[in-house]
Amino acid sequence: MGFFDKLKEGLQKTRKSITEKIDQVLVSFGKVDEELFDELEEILITSDIGIETTMRIIDDLKEKVKERKIIDPREVKGLLKETLKEILEKGGNEMKLDTKPSVIIVIGVNGVGKTTSIGKIANLYKNQGKKVLLAAGDTFRAAAIDQLEVWAQRVGTDIIMHKEGSDPAAVIFDAAQAAKSRNADILICDTAGRLHTKKNLMEELKKVSRVLDRELPGADRETLLVLDATTGQNAISQAKTFSETSDITGIVLTKLDGTAKGGIVVAIKSELDIPVKLIGVGEQLDDLQKFDAGEFVEALFS
Repeated sequence: MGFFDKLKEGLQKTRKSITEKIDQVLVSFGKVDEELFDELEEILITSDIGIETTMRIIDDLKEKVKERKIIDPREVKGLLKETLKEILEKGGNEMKLDTKPSVIIVIGVNGVGKTTSIGKIANLYKNQGKKVLLAAGDTFRAAAIDQLEVWAQRVGTDIIMHKEGSDPAAVIFDAAQAAKSRNADILICDTAGRLHTKKNLMEELKKVSRVLDRELPGADRETLLVLDATTGQNAISQAKTFSETSDITGIVLTKLDGTAKGGIVVAIKSELDIPVKLIGVGEQLDDLQKFDAGEFVEALFS
């Protein structure tokens, strides 16, 4: 099964909560009027696209309907797909990892699938022939270090780790040295995911950043925030909190297959202007792939 088919299958619950309802509405209306837009608005808001983003989408739809003189409600679906693609494609979704080594810093609260995502990202790039090195920078939880080590063995990559309680910046320092000496293409750094002691966590992230600035100056760097799609609007709150102190370059959205809240992809991009760069639609090693806006919208409406 190709990734598009997996995506299509993974978005089944979301499709039921959005697309099927939209289809029903469009079929039941004889003309394009204010009442039709009200119905569409309600569907979008209740499918975790959020109020702010929904308003933008509806305004855009009204404008397109007027411009193109559309009178058949069924044609509104094509316009909606167009609008969603425009939102999701704005600014691009590509990972920028052109230098050798390049760095990926992975952040996110505990429980969102951060360590698993790192393993899958490592696998994604290893399959592209890249030499990947992992850094176990979440030294606050012994389980995080052990888990990452298991992933490193599974994927077949090297890992730099210290014992639990070590200074995360020291782990990243060693990893940066190793990335240079071992001629690695990509260094992926795990970080602690404790949000309740926000200040400490943010200080740690800043320290990690300073080490990388000093040891790998000029290296391309992606800071990816891992979010769990099943948490819906809560994922947006997490993104807001992290973006206050970290320069997030992209989102890794996990567990899209387990939720009806796939609309959150649109809300994140629209409200925070952070692109979704990778999405996960299953448990398998290759179920995390680069996000393609066109493909996502097609899978959602297919």
